[in-house]
Amino acid sequence: MELENLLSYLFRWIHFFAGVTWIGILYYFNFVQTEFFKEADAATKSNAISKLVPRALWWFRYGALLTFLSGLALAGFLGAAVNFYIMIGMLMGTLMFLNVWLIIWPAQQIVIASTDAVIAGGEADPAAAGALAKAGLASRTNTLFSLPMLFFMGASAHLSGAGRLPMSMEDGVSSVAQILCLVIIIGLEINAIKGKQGPMTSVVGVIHCGIALTAVLLLIMQLL
Repeated sequence: MELENLLSYLFRWIHFFAGVTWIGILYYFNFVQTEFFKEADAATKSNAISKLVPRALWWFRYGALLTFLSGLALAGFLGAAVNFYIMIGMLMGTLMFLNVWLIIWPAQQIVIASTDAVIAGGEADPAAAGALAKAGLASRTNTLFSLPMLFFMGASAHLSGAGRLPMSMEDGVSSVAQILCLVIIIGLEINAIKGKQGPMTSVVGVIHCGIALTAVLLLIMQLL
């Protein structure tokens, strides 16, 4: 067994473990907790935000960090073998990681602190409602991105097509298709920062949007 092969597989295993942790909690937040909070009474919701959410967010953000770092290590091992499927998956994964640390976590800190203040008999932070909405939009966008991200990460080794070819090869995904894919993804990320949830408001809606985004990106890669 070669040392390089062992290290490559070790980072892949870490990447899988961290990724399952991260995306699993992302789906818990979006598919379970958010829906529960819609029906819970104020006391139950406040108690959960104060005691449960911080614990889940710890695993959530450090799972994202470890997934990101191990993914970078894997990309280094792949080198010239990196294809466009992987590149698209890496781009969305990186944006998701940044959303966690730069939008979701800071906003949730405001919400948690405000809730703790109310529980202690103080006043709610007026900024908490806006922070919750900001975190919710970024979280919904991460859920949207997660479907095509997982699809194209798997496609990089198991699906044929232009996206499977190393990017150094001329007959891979065309420049036009690459640019269009990037424009769509960056546009959705801009919406995550300044836009609205729109059809992603419901669980069914965000899943349908994720599937649609996957199909659109795949068709662009194969047909343009």
